[in-house]
Order: sequence, then structure tokens, then C-alpha cells
Amino acid sequence: MTAVDEELVAVVDGSGAVTGSAPRSVVRRDNLPHVVVAVLVRDPAGRIYVHRRTGTKDIFPDMHDCWVAGCMTAGEEPKAAARRELEEELGISDAWLKPLGTQLYADGSTRQVGHAFTTTYDGPITHQESEIAWGGWLTVEELRARLADPCWPFVPDGRALFDVLVAAGKL
Repeated sequence: MTAVDEELVAVVDGSGAVTGSAPRSVVRRDNLPHVVVAVLVRDPAGRIYVHRRTGTKDIFPDMHDCWVAGCMTAGEEPKAAARRELEEELGISDAWLKPLGTQLYADGSTRQVGHAFTTTYDGPITHQESEIAWGGWLTVEELRARLADPCWPFVPDGRALFDVLVAAGKL
């Protein structure tokens, strides 16, 4: 992707209000505060779909995540962005999304306002090869056990969101 056709990401102020947009590479380079969406995919038995990111991801490569997530583009609404991410990353279309809330997150790699959703899905999963290297279903207990292992690499923003929602009784 050239600078001319690079994805424009929604940029926010300290209160989380969208103030404009910037190319994705600039958002990453300058750690600009931006908007992301995250979707927790569960099967009818309540298991959570967990995946490992590819080594070519621009942030948190080769780490596991339980969220299908991505940047919200300029002019996009959170639910539309969440549906787009589900389609792109897992091949899930027309998902019913339940909002789980909004969370601020910041570290040395990213500053974001995240809109979280969940969906239940029992169909086939088709990974976007450039983004997902592996995926499988885990129970909440299995995921919590893996998260307790300091040697299991997990994206920090996904871990923070998972922990907040577990503590709030939403998962």
C-alpha cells in the first residue's frame, strides 16, 4: 500500500472524541490516540475463539489474542468497523453484535479508545493469512490458565480488555 492509498485511521482527543484522521503508518509511528474495535467470538457452548497473530503484524506480532480487532477508519462507525474486521480476519459475515462497552488503553506501543463487542458463531472460520497464523476454541477457564502463564505471549491491550470484562462479570 502506498502513502496515497494507505488506510486512514480515526484519531481521537483525550476524551475519546474523533478529531480527524491520519495514515495508519503515522498513527503507529507517532503513537497517536486512535479508535479500535474488538470482537470476542464465542461458539454456542461459550468457548472463545483465540488466535495467534502473524509475525508480519505492525504491532504485537506473533502474540495471541482473543479479540478480532483493528483500527476504525475515518468516517466509519464502530459496529460497521467490527463487522468489517470479522469478515476480513475470520470470514464471518452478517454477525449480530452485542456491545460490551468502551475502554481506554495506552502503553508505549499504542494509545486507543476501544469499542468492544461479542458475537456467537458456529460456522466455518477462514483466516486472513496475512494476519492470523493459528486459531482455535478455548473455554474461559482454559484462556485464563494460559493468560496466567508469563511465557504465553498475549497482546497487552487484549489482555487488559479481557481482564476488565471478566472482573465486571461480562464474560
